[in-house]
Amino acid sequence: MEIILIFLLVVGLYKEFSVAPPKQKKPNRYNRYQRTAYNDASGNSVFDTLFDTGNFGEFLIYSCLEDLGEEHKLLTNVYLPKGDGTTTEIDLIMISTTGIYVFESKNYSGWIFGDENSRYWKQIIRGGRHFQFYNPIWQNKKHISFLKRHLGLGDEVFHNYIVFSERCFLKKMLVYSPEVKVMNRDELACEIIEDMTQRPEIFTPLEIEQIYNELSRYTLADDETKQAHVDAMKWRGP
Repeated sequence: MEIILIFLLVVGLYKEFSVAPPKQKKPNRYNRYQRTAYNDASGNSVFDTLFDTGNFGEFLIYSCLEDLGEEHKLLTNVYLPKGDGTTTEIDLIMISTTGIYVFESKNYSGWIFGDENSRYWKQIIRGGRHFQFYNPIWQNKKHISFLKRHLGLGDEVFHNYIVFSERCFLKKMLVYSPEVKVMNRDELACEIIEDMTQRPEIFTPLEIEQIYNELSRYTLADDETKQAHVDAMKWRGP
């Protein structure tokens, strides 16, 4: 009987110490979407977010910025009027004590070659296929110029961020302006935290709230506004 008891005790101890703990599941895309305020901010449904490459890239940037804290006000898909009856669409804006950070999301893959002073940048994807796309720094500078005019603020307030996906390799990236940052998305949190710690505070919480309230009027655009913007882009370019 003692031998049987000893055997059962050894088996029990073996099970207790040898069975690996269950693996923690990584949060899936849907759960991540549900945890953020992106739906309320953008109006994009879960389907429109997770199954649209552009929207999904913007969502990932939004969720990253959201983790910085509620004191930083976020806006996405801002259709700002240009004065000629058309609009400019701004992917993301973050209003902080250290300025207004304006983001252009490029959820691309492949190798990216770019120069701040060149009109077009180059993308090379698998198989050696080449594509050109309009300089996103220039594109975002246009967005910032309309923001400056609309808000009546100076150049020193704005910071130009171009964010590519983690699937990109920024092979040759020549950037000269100190207010311009070009990076992969997985570098964004570190880059912006470092940027904010090195800049002086220029906005009070009240001023942040006032700017946010003014720009939030141009979010959640209706289908007519979005289509008019698309039609204007076809004729005029970025």
